[in-house]
Amino acid sequence: MSHSSDPQLRRTLGVGDAVVIGLGSMVGAGIFAALAPAAHAAGSGLLLGLALAAGVAYCNAMSSARLAARYPASGGTYVYGRERLGDFWGYLAGWAFIVGKTASCAAMALTVGAYVWPEQAHAVAVAAVVLLTAVNYGGVQKSAWLTRVIVAVVLAVLASVVVVGLTSGEARAGRLDIGVSEGVGGVLQAGGLLFFAFAGYARIATLGEEVRDPARTIPRAIPTALGIALVVYAAVAVAVLSVLGSQGLGDATAPLADAVRAAGVPGLAPVVRVGAAVAALGSLLALILGVSRTTLAMARDRHLPGALAAVHPRFHVPHRAELVVGAVVAVLAATVDVRGAIGFSSFGVLAYYAVANASAWTLDARPAARVLPAAGLAGCLVLAFSLPWVSVVVGAGVLMVGVAAYGARKLGGSR
Repeated sequence: MSHSSDPQLRRTLGVGDAVVIGLGSMVGAGIFAALAPAAHAAGSGLLLGLALAAGVAYCNAMSSARLAARYPASGGTYVYGRERLGDFWGYLAGWAFIVGKTASCAAMALTVGAYVWPEQAHAVAVAAVVLLTAVNYGGVQKSAWLTRVIVAVVLAVLASVVVVGLTSGEARAGRLDIGVSEGVGGVLQAGGLLFFAFAGYARIATLGEEVRDPARTIPRAIPTALGIALVVYAAVAVAVLSVLGSQGLGDATAPLADAVRAAGVPGLAPVVRVGAAVAALGSLLALILGVSRTTLAMARDRHLPGALAAVHPRFHVPHRAELVVGAVVAVLAATVDVRGAIGFSSFGVLAYYAVANASAWTLDARPAARVLPAAGLAGCLVLAFSLPWVSVVVGAGVLMVGVAAYGARKLGGSR
């Protein structure tokens, strides 16, 4: 994100602001989109999958926080990998971020479609991408104020879902029996899919340039935002499960709207649909901004075509990067299934955080300081490879394309 147009943000964000921005990135549409495929994978083990995703996210978050305090610059793990592990690992993290988050954009756009007009989900998704790319092209920055509004709307909608679900006559405690009906593999797969809903906490780390006393603020803000998100997600998952059961939840296209309808309050379903659409549009706007800015950084370092590093003279945005990202996301939104997009996105983002944990491992040689990075690295790899096999094959294939491009560029440069 460009910070130059926001001089008043320089070192002005305190812990509270950073927590809100983290929540805005996390409590977006992930919870509206990821619950159904996760329930489909884990069955009665859904809540175990949620706990697993939260645990891995916590390790990654603490690694990111330590790195952000050391390198308070924009670029996230692309910068940390390059500084701690070498040019190739930084590049690989940046590439994994761009492809993973581009798939996230498609999943968010499809979520807008599924909640606004389910029969025409792909058409609505493409329209949303075109609209938000146009908004971004005009130089609009998604401010902390807009994030606050979106977080407030989404939390109010989620709270109403929880209250309606848990107080309805349809709620059954028996549906919450935690087991491993689909096996350990199903729980791991659900963890990988639900990880998608937690993956916004790094937004706080990338704000390192704008936070007061980053070495103190960031390590406090990240676990706070993550903890609030976990409590919210757990409450929503319990409420929806108690009404629909794991089978009904796994088959739902718009699970939260279906849950309030099943709970006997159909009048709330349109409100939930609007809340999900607002959450998804907010996430999509932030994602397109983030992906285009990382594309710009990698194009400046010549890891991507140099033409993508152009900045618009009037709007001061990386306009070519934004148009390319928008076009790719529009094509994906028109063609892919949201479940596939979530799995593929999770694979790319887990690869990205694996590099973050490996970078954090090098910060301090004391064994105690290496426990969380080691657990985070292992967790990322296990979750990445327990995703649906199509997501793993396609994700690994796309990473290999990136590696091949890097090798070709190195060979070309050494001649």
